[in-house]
Amino acid sequence: MDFQELKLTTPLLNALTDMGLSSPTPVQEQSFPVILSGRDMVGIAQTGTGKTIAYLLPLLRSLKFSEQKNPRILIMVPTRELVVQVVEELEKLTAYMNVRIAGIYGGTNINTQRQLVAQGQDIIVATPGRLYDLAINRDLQLKSVQKLVIDEVDVMLDLGFRFQINNILELLPAQRQNIMFSATMTQDVEKLIAAYFKNPEKISVAASGAPLANIHQERYEVPNFYTKVNLLKELLQDKEKFHKVLIFAGNKRIADRLFENLSPHFPEECTVIHSNKTQNYRLRSIRQFGDGFCRILVATDVMARGLDIEHVSHVINFDTPAYPENYIHRIGRTGRAEKEGQSILFSTPSEKEDLEKIEDLMDMKIDLLEIPDTVSISKELIPEEQPRDAEIYNPNKVSDEDKPGPAFHEKKDKNKKVNLGGSYRREISKKYKKPKTRGDKNYNKKKRK
Repeated sequence: MDFQELKLTTPLLNALTDMGLSSPTPVQEQSFPVILSGRDMVGIAQTGTGKTIAYLLPLLRSLKFSEQKNPRILIMVPTRELVVQVVEELEKLTAYMNVRIAGIYGGTNINTQRQLVAQGQDIIVATPGRLYDLAINRDLQLKSVQKLVIDEVDVMLDLGFRFQINNILELLPAQRQNIMFSATMTQDVEKLIAAYFKNPEKISVAASGAPLANIHQERYEVPNFYTKVNLLKELLQDKEKFHKVLIFAGNKRIADRLFENLSPHFPEECTVIHSNKTQNYRLRSIRQFGDGFCRILVATDVMARGLDIEHVSHVINFDTPAYPENYIHRIGRTGRAEKEGQSILFSTPSEKEDLEKIEDLMDMKIDLLEIPDTVSISKELIPEEQPRDAEIYNPNKVSDEDKPGPAFHEKKDKNKKVNLGGSYRREISKKYKKPKTRGDKNYNKKKRK
């Protein structure tokens, strides 16, 4: 099948030709008639299968020209980078159409986005947090939204956007089409579908949690952080094989520490990205990595969802993620568009349980490799790896969390009032020399003599 058989408009066909696309992927082929019909849809598809174009094509196919200011299509995605990516895809697809598109996300000036929304938009692509801020302040009217797309909803729930999502859904018109795409299906997602979707059509290109067949997976069992760093340096020496490497770290602190260790050995080849970095820094890092200026990108799980970077040779999991779904999304950054990909996992003995969960979810074992003899085994431990003495349970012990903070201080001596009873009153009387008997003129006269 090619795109001609989907009966797309000439402007869309011309745009797809410019993008070098001639035939739809399975998820695009199956989604197109369902979304075009106006029914609610839930799509389960592995990352890298073309989910973005799968919902954009039918939406643009049915979008008619209008001069109204309020948006008619709302697309919610979990991260700022994904907003930018979806907007770029929209701009390519609408190159021959008159469609107004705006990307809304946090980390930038909200007043600028207020002005952008006020100009009038047909399609809004947004993260839940900033979208909720604009909607609750009535800067953005959602009363005209006809189509709602929620992409990677499980990530939004993991990131704590449940409150914003529920409130945004309440603000939308009751008569609308709901479209959801995700690579995994969790209980929280199913509850959301049951609450807001009307008899959705379910499309599943692959079982939830199944890895792409064209990704070859391997793992090393490594004792600690610095041994992982030594192994990583050894692997990255082969620049021809590891020509575009995405390394996932468990948190921002580990990502920064890893970047500091790699930068001296691979100057101007390495960059880092996580949620504490500014938006411009994050976008610049993605652009440098995507364009090949930097061949090594260290990232946290904020980058594991939806990001589309071509020709990633290897995804290296510097640690074993606690949630097995995160592993699926991480390795999905390689082997995209039916190309071969490579995934390497570093696991420690303490992460054995997490490894077993990943293998159970995929229903397969990851091949174990021996650490090369040239890699030195370090005994140095980072603070997170230091052993902690286990204390016998003591219910009377007050933890540091319960200790008063800086706002609580001792009173100054002059402010410490003590109830001294009768003696206190006598002392005051002596100090101010008040008469012992009020109205006794004779007593007072005797005293003056």
